[in-house]
Amino acid sequence: MRKALIWTGVALVLLWCIQVTIIADTDWERIGGRFGVLGSIGRFLLLDFSLLPHLLVPAIETMMIATLGTILGCFLALPVAWFGARNVTPSLYIFYPIGRFMMVLSRSVHEIIWAILFVGAVGLGALPGILAVAVRSIGFISKITAEAIENIDPKPVEAIRAVGGNQFQVMYYGILPQIMPVVLGTIIFEWDINIRRAAVMGLVGAGGLGLVFFRQMAMFNYGGVTMVLLAILVLIIIGEIVSHYARKAVT
Repeated sequence: MRKALIWTGVALVLLWCIQVTIIADTDWERIGGRFGVLGSIGRFLLLDFSLLPHLLVPAIETMMIATLGTILGCFLALPVAWFGARNVTPSLYIFYPIGRFMMVLSRSVHEIIWAILFVGAVGLGALPGILAVAVRSIGFISKITAEAIENIDPKPVEAIRAVGGNQFQVMYYGILPQIMPVVLGTIIFEWDINIRRAAVMGLVGAGGLGLVFFRQMAMFNYGGVTMVLLAILVLIIIGEIVSHYARKAVT
């Protein structure tokens, strides 16, 4: 009896949520009317092939935003990972919390929010997109790298320290050779994700295919919108193929 009451209560709460968020807040006449969903789908299927020659440069720009953002994010993530790895951090009470905080901050804020902030700081174009992708990449790359550092074999590190090696030598000769496959695989995976992120940066003025998408929507050129979506799909497929073979090469 008690379980039945609990499940009944859960069902009532779900029905109330559906009523408030979907049923009461949706324009059902627009969906079911003459120019409803089926009409909208029809407009999107009328492809605007005249836009095709104008998609090459934005597509390349999108790839460059993803690639340069990933490279910059990698360089920024390595010191954060060093600070955030418990076994090598310079200070468990100062640098370790700083490193962990930066990991959480990077992953907590959406890339679109970062892009809006950088557009306001440096203006429109590809640069704010690159910076947004880079900052967003710090969290994932640094977290995986820090975990890899914490799981290394300590014997090579102890041997280098025993003969008077400094922190750079410990990192370069004792740690990097052990974590390099993990780091490279993580960077490639993040680059694959960043292609998707870069594709929507233009919605806030950060260049690439997203900017073309925004303009086509503003002009109600639904066929052009579909062409942009297809271009994004092609980029993502290319990224999947490249990242698949690249990860196989480094692992």
